[in-house]
Amino acid sequence: MAINLLKDRGTALDKQRFTWKELAGKPISKLDDDAFTRIRVILMNGVELDSLRYKQVLLRCNREARVPVAQMLRAEQHQATAVNWLLSADHSPLETTIAYEQVAIEVTASIAQLEPDAYMAQGYRYGLLEDFDHLYRYTALLDRLEGKDANNILQGYTDVVPGRPTIDHHRAPENDLLEPYAAEAALATKLHAITLVGGEYQTHDYYMNIGPIFADPVARMLYAEIASVESQHITHYGSMLNPEESPLEKLVLHEAMEVWNYAACAEQEPNPRLKALWERFLDYELGHLQVAMKLFKDFEKRDPAELLGDGSLPPGIDFSSQREFVRKVLAAEVQLRKDGTQFVDEDDEAVSSLKYRNQLNSQGSPSQAVSAAYQWMPGTELNRNAATAQPSAA
Repeated sequence: MAINLLKDRGTALDKQRFTWKELAGKPISKLDDDAFTRIRVILMNGVELDSLRYKQVLLRCNREARVPVAQMLRAEQHQATAVNWLLSADHSPLETTIAYEQVAIEVTASIAQLEPDAYMAQGYRYGLLEDFDHLYRYTALLDRLEGKDANNILQGYTDVVPGRPTIDHHRAPENDLLEPYAAEAALATKLHAITLVGGEYQTHDYYMNIGPIFADPVARMLYAEIASVESQHITHYGSMLNPEESPLEKLVLHEAMEVWNYAACAEQEPNPRLKALWERFLDYELGHLQVAMKLFKDFEKRDPAELLGDGSLPPGIDFSSQREFVRKVLAAEVQLRKDGTQFVDEDDEAVSSLKYRNQLNSQGSPSQAVSAAYQWMPGTELNRNAATAQPSAA
């Protein structure tokens, strides 16, 4: 049944209840569940964490909305827990890192193809090629540190080859910005940008937390380097959002974004247990949207239809391999760079970024060091070296 953002009321906020067993339920299987089930889990955890982040800021800035926002915060906290605890304990931090990069690649590639605004779509393709290279660098680290093949996590859905080299991702801050979408932009454009801000925030925070736990000096530096780039990506996607939107307008759009994402998850999830969870949380988010729309109407005296149109959901993320699209983007756009808010050829990159990057890389580049002479093949480097070793003469 088609969802209508303006009419479907979902589960009332006071009926959204949890138990500890529900919050820390049975995790997914690392190897038996489809990789796109894990992709949905990671994506929705990022969406929920960004919802918590935004509502905490709103709580501090809006006296009238404090009580309903606090009530929604409690539900969002428990939703985030129930989702994030689905990741099983047998994922090493590096394997989870591989999974995070697969999320960034597959979700961004799908959104780039859904995006109706050509400039915004370019922005998604630009970020995509950087996350694509991060996957390659972390795959080399996983092979060399743990002797594991990243394809056990990727399940053959995502290529492992270099993208735009990570060493070139470091830009002066002003060159991370994009022009924001206009107030009259399509609802899809707004939902796409808000989704990727949450996803990039989650990846950044994860790398900032686990980077220091590694003893290997190259691993520590690589996490520091890519965490810095993920911070740039938060700015890149965050600058797409219209700064003229009011706080309650942003709340309505954020809740609509959560509905949009849970609907796509529920529609495409093959695991019956998770499908039921996505459907339950879809109803919860419809309930949150009702609260947000009431605040918007009561305090801004505006009609949510200004933002949500007729209430129809735009087409959702396609949770399937985007390999062919990524290959085309890689072939056509890997040479692009930034100058202010514009995309330019490599030779025209802003001088401020070149100066910034040269200083930062002046004592070596972790992303270059970790993947020196590395080329991914099925299995690991140890297996490949053993297979190609010549037997000694008798």
